[in-house]
Amino acid sequence: MTLTQWFIFFLIIQVIHFLGTWKLYIKAGHKAWEAAIPVYNAVILMKIINRPWWWTFLLFIPIVNLIMFPVVWVETIRSFGKYKFADTILVLATFGLYIYYLNYAADVNHVKDRSLKPRTGGGEWISSILFAVIAATMVHTYVIQPFTIPTSSLEKTLLVGDFLFVSKFHYGARTPLTAVAFPMVHDTIPIVNTKSYLQKPQIPYFRLPGFEKIERSDIIVFNWPVDTMRYMTHTDKYYYKPIDKKTNYVKRAVGIAGDSLKIIDGKVYINSEPLKLPGRAKLQYNYIGTSKGKAFDRRYLYERYDITDPYQYDPNSSRFVINLTEEAYQKFKNHPNVASIQRINDSIGNRDSRLFPNSKNLNWNQDNMGPIYIPKKGTTTKLTLETLPLYKRLIEVYEGSELGISNKLSVNGTQVLLNGTPAESYTFKQDYYWMMGDNRHNSLDSRYFGFVPENHVVGKPVFVWFSWDTNGTGIMSKIRWERLFTTVGGDKEPTSYLPYFLIGLVVLFGYNFFKKKRES
Repeated sequence: MTLTQWFIFFLIIQVIHFLGTWKLYIKAGHKAWEAAIPVYNAVILMKIINRPWWWTFLLFIPIVNLIMFPVVWVETIRSFGKYKFADTILVLATFGLYIYYLNYAADVNHVKDRSLKPRTGGGEWISSILFAVIAATMVHTYVIQPFTIPTSSLEKTLLVGDFLFVSKFHYGARTPLTAVAFPMVHDTIPIVNTKSYLQKPQIPYFRLPGFEKIERSDIIVFNWPVDTMRYMTHTDKYYYKPIDKKTNYVKRAVGIAGDSLKIIDGKVYINSEPLKLPGRAKLQYNYIGTSKGKAFDRRYLYERYDITDPYQYDPNSSRFVINLTEEAYQKFKNHPNVASIQRINDSIGNRDSRLFPNSKNLNWNQDNMGPIYIPKKGTTTKLTLETLPLYKRLIEVYEGSELGISNKLSVNGTQVLLNGTPAESYTFKQDYYWMMGDNRHNSLDSRYFGFVPENHVVGKPVFVWFSWDTNGTGIMSKIRWERLFTTVGGDKEPTSYLPYFLIGLVVLFGYNFFKKKRES
């Protein structure tokens, strides 16, 4: 939906509210016209139902308002003496339209200064749970979100089994694009395994102000731009997902808007200079080699060389493929059981058809590709037969259908057409990023799916609060204690703040214990 469509929708909601409540406003000692003025009518309604004025803000926060509207409906009928369970069911089942009955047909009076204390223990529990869900939804949507590392694409910096807190406010929280969705879940409701959202209506993209911009080499959580996963279990290229319901990915922004990127022999160059990585980042590549004897034990490799998968071994030829950092390679190549070993590296000109932009005219592979210009908002690029493969999806989808715009690129001879009209250039409407994993040969990243638009950015990982190692033996050894409560960024090795957290808990519990003892 466009901003104009949302404005019309908002006005319709205001008309529905006025027609269904103006008599109730009068019975509560207010004027009928007060029910007709947008926003102001909500403030007055909070007075009528004896709730704080700031509840008005909750009615305009996407996703949170889906919870708040039923709450306000119930509070409204109770403010006019309707406390029965049947009344509650009626107002919820009719999506608030039961209030029309109270407004026009029922003989009701306003209960001034009514008690807000639930009349039953069950009601008190429901009230507590409801507002806990509202608070958690606000934090999850606009402040910080938990995230789990499922793959090894950023190994050594982020490990498989790390549980993160992802900040929404560093780059500015993105307001939900999907208007109707189940709170605090992504695209699927757990247990029942069904879609958690309605595809329409969609809210126009808007991002709250952040206190920093995405910098080169930042680790970013984003929505996978080419996602067509149905309920996280089935891929279907014809299946559409709203932007904020696409699968969450985490990679490093090796290239930001306005950069020119090139990959040579597996090394990334930005604006003709080698990419600078933070000290904590350790690049990994696949190596192929032969052993002098039997295959290496996986646990031995893991414990002695900190080697992660893949490790593949052919017993018929003693050949193996192994994943190594430069440091691990220098150590491992001297192992007495290693006959030979070298890094796997696709040669220049060896075309990999899986790679973006899948053009027969570009002989690119995962180790050699580019140069690629990463679009920046407000900059203009020429539209030619050479640039068309790079920016076709960007113009048609990211700056087209996903924004409610009909953009169609086609070719007439050597002329590029935009919506049937010859076009020599195009000006970008948003910033884009190039995301890659540090585990260069084991990462599904921008080399395969291309640019990541700004409106797909979710947030910045800032904190590892738990880490689980499936290679450990026994529960205690599976917990990576040294990674608990560590920060994600920085050049130095991660430092655990777990002792400070535990001290804080002891102080808090001790304070509460002595406080209750003093009060008793």
